[in-house]
Amino acid sequence: MAKKRKRKRGPGRALGQLLGFLAASIMCGILVASLVAPALAAAKFGVSNSVGFFEGLPAELTVEPPSQSTKVLTSDGQTIATFYAENRVRVPLDQMSPYIKDAVIAIEDSRFYDHAGVDPQGIVRALVSNVTKGDRQGASTITQQYVTNVINEARLSKDRPDEVILSGQKDLGDKLREMKLALALEKEFSKEQILEGYLNIVFFNSDAYGVEAAARYFFSTKAKDLNLPQAALLAGLVNSPTFYNPALNPDNSMVRRNQVLGEMLRLGKITQAEHDEAVATPIELKISPERQGCANATMAPYFCDYISHLILNNPAYGPNETERQRKLYRGGLTIVTTLDSRLQAAAQAQVDGTAGPNPDRWGAALVTVQPGTGKILAMAQNTVFLAEPGKFDTHLNFNVDAKDPQGNNLNGAGGFQTGSTMKPFTFAQWLNEGKPLTAEVDASRRVYPLGFPWRSSCGKVLGAYSTAQNNPELGAADDLQNAEEGFYRKMAINYGLYNSINTATFASATQLDFCGIQKMVDAVGLHNGLDGSPINMHQLGNLLGATNVAPLHMANAFATFANDGRYCTPVALLEVTEASGGKLPAQPVECRDAVKPDVARGVNNVLQDVLVRGSGFWINPKVHDKVPTAAKTGTSNNNGATWIVGYTSGLATASFFGDPLESQKRPGQNVTINGTFYPRLDGYMIAGPQWANYMLKVAPLYPAGPFPPPPPSMMGPNPSPSPSPKP
Repeated sequence: MAKKRKRKRGPGRALGQLLGFLAASIMCGILVASLVAPALAAAKFGVSNSVGFFEGLPAELTVEPPSQSTKVLTSDGQTIATFYAENRVRVPLDQMSPYIKDAVIAIEDSRFYDHAGVDPQGIVRALVSNVTKGDRQGASTITQQYVTNVINEARLSKDRPDEVILSGQKDLGDKLREMKLALALEKEFSKEQILEGYLNIVFFNSDAYGVEAAARYFFSTKAKDLNLPQAALLAGLVNSPTFYNPALNPDNSMVRRNQVLGEMLRLGKITQAEHDEAVATPIELKISPERQGCANATMAPYFCDYISHLILNNPAYGPNETERQRKLYRGGLTIVTTLDSRLQAAAQAQVDGTAGPNPDRWGAALVTVQPGTGKILAMAQNTVFLAEPGKFDTHLNFNVDAKDPQGNNLNGAGGFQTGSTMKPFTFAQWLNEGKPLTAEVDASRRVYPLGFPWRSSCGKVLGAYSTAQNNPELGAADDLQNAEEGFYRKMAINYGLYNSINTATFASATQLDFCGIQKMVDAVGLHNGLDGSPINMHQLGNLLGATNVAPLHMANAFATFANDGRYCTPVALLEVTEASGGKLPAQPVECRDAVKPDVARGVNNVLQDVLVRGSGFWINPKVHDKVPTAAKTGTSNNNGATWIVGYTSGLATASFFGDPLESQKRPGQNVTINGTFYPRLDGYMIAGPQWANYMLKVAPLYPAGPFPPPPPSMMGPNPSPSPSPKP
């Protein structure tokens, strides 16, 4: 077998290397002189032309905090979700392991504490190696790398990713500017500040920017708790985050980690024994990827989405949506919300148990507010935020309006027909006009033709409810219907309310000023959930809940009764804190007198009977036995939307079950839910138990006492009690 001929190094090759070395030396001499001149101006050292060139470059570098993750928290400190463009958690240098600081300096810039931002020795070494050996060694110091990261971060935060320049893409001008800014940076900041900034901004992988995020991602630990092998591995990643990624290329990562450990040993940062033990340690990962956005929320994804829209729609967080997006995804905000994680867990378990991922896509929803504060304590529905096979998925929030009052998107379903849950507001106006709650009305009347003498002090025109006068264009029923026969007769108005008798509500309205009913509905914050417009109570169908209202606002309206007639706007944001510690506007609690206290007490008095002897009798009487509770059931005309809105003095909850997505046109008749057949759905059947089971669990968490009684004068005469409906 013939031997390979060994190539001899001739004089020509040696001469070429020598000339290359001389050329490199000359280049280095000129470059180094120009670099050190600004730093050593006092020593009169430098080349005048080079100094002039450098002084012509920008001398200031605005070092702003890099993009940081935003956290959304419950009121009790639980994490709901994280938002980020770059997963980063900024920590001070003293909250980082000494190993990571020593490891990064050892492998990236061993002369970090000896140079003024640019290392002439490193440049000479790199140039010589590149010219004589054909290598591609870099010479960027940690300060220079920090400069590049800061510039790129600023470009990304301004949505200019096309301007980002990576290390291998820099031309001579980029490199000179980087050096100039590094020199300027070192005049303004200490080495510790620069190292802290670098370790918080540097890229480790797409899920980890900065050493704290990297420690959490790769090892499920904190930067301050990194041990020697872990720190060396992370320090080695910086040079090539993909090539040295231990999850993708463990062999490359091991070699690089051990190289870092060797440099630490050479520089005296670790002992031989520490080095040997670390080298012998296998790579042990415990990867914990951060879950970003509401789709990956740990709880309450729809409430999370509601919160995000409150931020993105509010000029207090930026002059335009782009700036508000930047604030949310890059600003490192800490957003403390009103959500109570205990109530949220109970609400989510209940709606999932009620309907779950049912194939017929029936919707279940619960939302709770606190009377007296308007705080939203729970918001749940039986769907998933991301599309999943076999799951009922939607981005629409069943509990909130489609838009906010300014017309900005809230991603809400826009509410549902409320049915008889609207009746208490007509009854409230009855009491507001001084009429007793036991007065008798004639609930036998079923026809209200055109020209009926309704009262309207504000001059609004009312039409007919029925078509008994043979006018089918009106689009109404032939006459006014009750859910069951046997109630077309005279009865006490309170009896008509707690038994939810339609004809009784209309009979009471014949004696009322509809402008007063309108003011009552407006005062408690009720409005059309689709477009935010007022509910026109002069349209007679709205006496029985013909307009879509969001569950959040139904719960909050009933909370007004619970709060002795004082209305508070719904609140979701308690506190918004910037990464710097500064406070941004949240949502102040804003309350006002809406309903006379005596009127609210009269409503509470009657609505307590709903669960004891009225339309909610079969729901769960234990709720009222445990704590004084008032409620009202409701069902839309086609049974496609069913409700109960109930409250104690401590909590008000709206419970919905029905068709949430088909424009609420699908009838809830002759349907099977969870294996049970229903000829027609009613508020007490599914929405009712959903509400009761939930309230039994959570009501004790917000202690409530008895509702104050109405004044004796409101009780009025005591006519012979009407017989209760048959079960």
